[in-house]
Amino acid sequence: MNINLSQKEKLLLEDQKSHEEMCIQKYTNYAKQAQDPELKQLFNTYAQQEQQHLDTVNQILSGQVPNMNQQQGQQQQNQQSQQNQKTNLQTTGNTGMVNESDAMLCQDMLSTEKYVSSTYDTTIFECVDTNIRNVLNHIQKEEQQHGEGIFNYMQSKGMYNVK
Repeated sequence: MNINLSQKEKLLLEDQKSHEEMCIQKYTNYAKQAQDPELKQLFNTYAQQEQQHLDTVNQILSGQVPNMNQQQGQQQQNQQSQQNQKTNLQTTGNTGMVNESDAMLCQDMLSTEKYVSSTYDTTIFECVDTNIRNVLNHIQKEEQQHGEGIFNYMQSKGMYNVK
């Protein structure tokens, strides 16, 4: 199904595209810098998911509505991966030693995910087509799940205290 985007929709989607590119770059670079193998894996997984987001945004910008069935299949895979990572975090627990470098990488990515998720709100509200809104809602939910995954990692390692 082809769509015609307004100038405003195009501008907002271009912003989302640049955010996704930034996330891919950060996650890829931070995976290389992370000391903890568990964190490396988490960042590599999220880099792949951010690439899927970028591909989806590019598809919308080209005038195509992405297939939500395919999107939902990817979301189920992503949720299973995140559930496995959460289980791993619960079993490994707090080692008592906080790697300051890894903590800084996590804090930056948590802040980035909070920002990127919030920018999807405006884009979603400005899109006319319901199908596009649904696709962007799907991406936003995954961004929130990334934030949750980083939060859970940080909390399990004693890097984030909610008390």
